[in-house]
Amino acid sequence: MIKKKNLSLEDLKAWENFTNQPSDIYDKEKVSQKIISRNERLRYDLHGFTLADANKKVKEIILSGASSEYKELLLITGKGLHSNTNEDTYVSKDLSKLKYSVPEFIKNNEELNKYVISISEASLKDGGSGAILIKLKFIK
Repeated sequence: MIKKKNLSLEDLKAWENFTNQPSDIYDKEKVSQKIISRNERLRYDLHGFTLADANKKVKEIILSGASSEYKELLLITGKGLHSNTNEDTYVSKDLSKLKYSVPEFIKNNEELNKYVISISEASLKDGGSGAILIKLKFIK
């Protein structure tokens, strides 16, 4: 990270305001803080996960969300713009990206299919093509 040497008063105040709101800041390393609930929707950011780790986490989130009676799950996958798989001829350009592989993983997993009503691209306000909206059903 490159540090600014001469911060303007405006930048300094903005930084102080930002760091004074610890509820707005979460540590990506702490899993419990990555899950953010909003009403009946569970939101989870998958940025930085490998495909294998993302699939494990998605399974955990769907099972947890369904048992907690969440109606929707919003998975932030990113658009795959920074993926370096385009240079590897042995790797799928699409399925190596979370936005494509996560829905395929869910569709092909019988255990998860019991809890999923639908999988779609999120609305623009929720992340558009960089996010997946999963509607869940509750099964006792």
